[in-house]
Order: sequence, then C-alpha cells, then structure tokens
Amino acid sequence: MSKVKKYYTVKHHIVQKTNLHVVAQEVIGNNGSAGIDDETVEEFQDSYRQNMQEIHRQLVQDRYEPSPVLRTYIPKDSGGKRPLGIPTLKDRIVQAAVKRSLVEIFEPIFCDCSYGFRPNRSTHDAIAKVEEYRDEGYRWLVDADIKSYFDNVNHDLLIEFMTERVTDGWVLDMVRSWLTAGVMTDSKGWVATSKGTPQGGVISPLLANIYLHQFDRVMVSRGYKIVRFADDFVILTKSKRKAERALKVIKEIIEGKLKLKLNEEKTKITNFGDGFTFLGYKFHTWRYKRPRKRAIKKFKNKVRYITRRQQPWPVRSIIEELNPVIRGWGHYFGKGSVKTLFTKLMQWIRMRLRCYIEKKKATKNQNERIPNAYLRHKGLVSLLTTLS
Repeated sequence: MSKVKKYYTVKHHIVQKTNLHVVAQEVIGNNGSAGIDDETVEEFQDSYRQNMQEIHRQLVQDRYEPSPVLRTYIPKDSGGKRPLGIPTLKDRIVQAAVKRSLVEIFEPIFCDCSYGFRPNRSTHDAIAKVEEYRDEGYRWLVDADIKSYFDNVNHDLLIEFMTERVTDGWVLDMVRSWLTAGVMTDSKGWVATSKGTPQGGVISPLLANIYLHQFDRVMVSRGYKIVRFADDFVILTKSKRKAERALKVIKEIIEGKLKLKLNEEKTKITNFGDGFTFLGYKFHTWRYKRPRKRAIKKFKNKVRYITRRQQPWPVRSIIEELNPVIRGWGHYFGKGSVKTLFTKLMQWIRMRLRCYIEKKKATKNQNERIPNAYLRHKGLVSLLTTLS
C-alpha cells in the first residue's frame, strides 16, 4: 500500500497575487449577494486594486479574520425554508483561493462514487451510474437521508480528516476560523457556530465532501455499490437481505465515526419495482424514470409566477424570461420517460401565455385566436426540444 502524500506548505500557493486575482474574477462573475458588510460586487470593483492589495496584505501578514456569515433563507422543494450563510465578498475570495489549492490536494483521493460539486461530474453522471448498477442486477437499495447534514458536521473531526493530507497549520486554522466565525441573524444577532459548515460558503461543498469521503471509502472497501451526490446517496445491492446488512454498516459509520444522524423517517430499504426518488427523479420499474411530483410542482410554480396576468409587459418579454426556465428544467429532466409529460406541460404553458395576452382566464376559443404558431413566432421554446 502506497504512502499517502502530505502537504506541509500550502500557504505560499494560496497567497500568490495571480491566484487571488484569478479566483476574485470567478467570485465577481458569480455576482452573489452581499454579506453582513453590505458590500456589493459593483462597490468592490470600484476599488478593486485597493481591495485586492488589502486582502493580500492581510493574508501574508496573518491579519486576516473572517466575518460572520449572513443568515438568509430560500424555499425548500418540500416546503419550509433552507438556511444559507452568505459570507462577505472578501471572505468568498479568500475561501475560493484556499479551495483552489485544496481541490488539487483532495481530488486525487476522492472515490469514484462521489459526484457532487466535483470537476467534470454532474447529477446526470450519478443518475447514469444508478442505472448502470440496475442493469447489472442491483435492484435493491438503501435510500438514505442524513439529518441536517451541513448543520451537524463535527469541526474537530473535519480538521482531523483534513490532516490526513494537509499539515499546513495556516490552512487548517483558516478553515477552522470560517467554521467558527458565527452567523448574523435578524432575530438573535450574532450566534456562535460550534458545529456545521454553512451552506452558501464557497468552500462548504468541498469540506462536505472531505467529511463524507470517510464514509465513501469504507463502503467501497467493503464492496458496496454506492452513488453519492453531496449528502444525498443510495447503496445498491442484489437482494433485500444485503440491503438490510448495508443499512447496519451505514448506521455504524454515519452515527458512529462521523457523529451524524440518519433521518429514520426518510431512510428506507426499497427496490426499483416499488420506486424511489434520487436527485429529483422518480425511479420506477425497468428503465422508467420521470421527474418527481415535487419537481413538477416547483416548475409550474415558477411558470405561474412569470406569467401572472397583472404585469404590464409585452408577451415577448414574458417569453424571454420564461425560456431559460423551460430550457433548464427540460435539459435536466429530458433524459427520463417524459415525452407525454413534456407535451402536457407545454399545452399548459401555452394556455398560461394565452391567458396572459388576453388578461383573463382560459376560454374555448383562445387556441383559435392565439395559435401555437403565434407563440413560436414570439420566441417560445419547447420542452420537447430538450429530449435526449
């Protein structure tokens, strides 16, 4: 067994001005929200040279201290809200610089079963792997859910796992400083963070993968077929008995070594015949999958919002806003058994647009007065063109 390579000096790569400028342009290009300092991308760019010089100076002189993240919420597909922690623009740039080096260090050791937030890997790759295992006879599976994963990552364990590859104390201290910087909320002000890695940070997905790499390598070493995308994973087996055995191993690692909790209500043993959901798809019987009901509902809600009748804009403007939503959703779900579904959804979308044009509810003669060709002429794309 080859000895694992360790990296003792990483700081000098991270603080190089060229590195900082490259990642700064990436962060600026993402045009994210402001953190607790309210500094926008435009404001940062107005004094770009001075800001970058100050970031470089603080890092070189070990004077850099991260700010607390700003707590915001986004709607969850299942209802309720998902908490996000938005770092300041300066912190996002420093996180991106550190992440760039850590990706080069950890990518070579990550297992092939991990697909989330990794270079040249996607949800479709993960879905294709599930189907590949199914075709090989792995029809039973453990559909697992880790309870509030990002909120419960153990800081000490994460740093311990990182030291298997990185022994540069400056980098490890930097990561810990982000983990413990705290959260600024509207209701309670500053709140300490003794565990978890906030969703919204540039480096959080990588840290999440480093933490769950411990799980991946144990499951792979024991011969299990695992497909993981961030904290969402399935273990595929050839029998129910083996799936039950796999669930016991999962609990040992997740709840023992990693000090996390499985969501008992959402974790189950199932098979392709009974159906299960993974990465937005509902898998059913042999070679059949389609978007889960929740994904369809979310898509229709977006369309409803864009096509609400109270707006004063011309229909061409509404279609221009609608098209990216249609293309994005279609390209993601167009690999399933969806031709009939897509046809019905396009009929519904055209009905919404006809109602928008006439500023009233659907009527029998709208199709004659506003034919499909008219909407195509205005630029409306079709879900059916995204089928693959």
